Amino acid sequence: MPTSLTARVAGAVVVLVAVVSIVISALTTAAISSYLTRQLDTKVSASHDRAVGALNKGGHEASKPPPDIENAHGQDAGTVTVYLTNSVANGNVITPAGELDQLSAQVIAALEQAPAGTTFVTIDLPGLGQYRVHASTVDTTTVITGLPTKDIDDTLASLVGWEAFFSGLGVVTAGGVAVFVVRRQLRPLRKVAQTARAVSGIPLATGEIGMTARVPDKLTDERTEVGQVAVALNTLLGHMERALDARHRSELQVRQFVADASHELRTPLTTIQGYAELSLRRPDPEQLTHAMGKVKSEAHRMASLVEDLLLLARLDAGRPLERRPVDLTWLAMESVTDAQIVGPAHRWALDLPEEPVVVTGDEQRLHQVVTNLLSNARRHTPAGTTVTVGLRTDDTRHSAVLTVRDNGPGIPSDLQPNVFKRFSRADTSRTRDSGGSGLGLSLAQSITEAHGGAIVVTSHPGDTCFTLSLPR
Repeated sequence: MPTSLTARVAGAVVVLVAVVSIVISALTTAAISSYLTRQLDTKVSASHDRAVGALNKGGHEASKPPPDIENAHGQDAGTVTVYLTNSVANGNVITPAGELDQLSAQVIAALEQAPAGTTFVTIDLPGLGQYRVHASTVDTTTVITGLPTKDIDDTLASLVGWEAFFSGLGVVTAGGVAVFVVRRQLRPLRKVAQTARAVSGIPLATGEIGMTARVPDKLTDERTEVGQVAVALNTLLGHMERALDARHRSELQVRQFVADASHELRTPLTTIQGYAELSLRRPDPEQLTHAMGKVKSEAHRMASLVEDLLLLARLDAGRPLERRPVDLTWLAMESVTDAQIVGPAHRWALDLPEEPVVVTGDEQRLHQVVTNLLSNARRHTPAGTTVTVGLRTDDTRHSAVLTVRDNGPGIPSDLQPNVFKRFSRADTSRTRDSGGSGLGLSLAQSITEAHGGAIVVTSHPGDTCFTLSLPR
């Protein structure tokens, strides 16, 4: 059955205290028992010496006890003494009143089992209880002396009782203290769990998440285990927020992208459909030729838009580009030559270094970037504007820098932050007068970043400059 961490820790503490108490009690009992037994052995040895001394005070008949046994002074009450001579046994015990009582045959028979020597043994004597016994042989007589172990047994029984009482008290106290301390120490962990539960209740499937709950800073001390967990949870929540917000922004961009692409494709499709219907209603050769020309033009425009969209999709998916040496000097000259033919009303200029500038990349895509920048400058500046393409190397950053600068009216300040976004155009009416689909600069940025470079724009009236940096 599952239990809480508090219960498990408190239970472990109780078990540990109980085991320690049992071990200490057992060792204490054993030590005191050994100590008391040694003391009793000392007393048995002294009694035995007095019994041997009484035996040595003079001759006596084998069938009788020594003549001075009754005068063996100094013996404790309960002392038993047995003399064995020629299979004749005489034994007595000192009563609490100080008198001598004869031992029964059963007691003497039990005492005869004691080995003669230096050892002390414990024997259970019928009617007398347990005795600590010592035996030795003097000439032909075996002397056996013993003292009762009752005092030791009573002392140990009392000690065990007190140990059990105090051990139980210690276990109960340890359990109570453990529950209190563990609950207090786990209070920060419960706050961490509350934060986790609060976050788990947030709907993460749709919509913008925003700021989620956090573990308070006072609980994020990494010197403690709970603090480490709190810091890890806060870090995880931060990553989750950023990932979910990025997903939400991506979903919005996809929706906007689909809407913009649909709008851009709808115009040529509508034109194609209109001219197709017109040609069917009026099968005049001249009008049919004009209609087919418009259909071809719009189909070409639609194909170009689809190609741009496919290229953006490939770049977003991380498709690798071709990697080979590209002469940017030659590429800039060729692009400007093409621009002069398409836009003769503008003035085109080159500012190139004496030595060729070579980078590694996809020549076709880089040519597309420069062409898009020049087309963008031609479309959005009036006739007579000077467009200058510059090229230089940056040795500190090991890069090649290509610039496209014009002295036109500039980009509106409110449009500059979004100039590289897809379908971003100065003409929000989306008519064809301004030309393009709003994908040129977005393609330029995506291709540049796929080459490991960067593109930025600075603009104010009379000076607009697109700066393209590529690693060499």
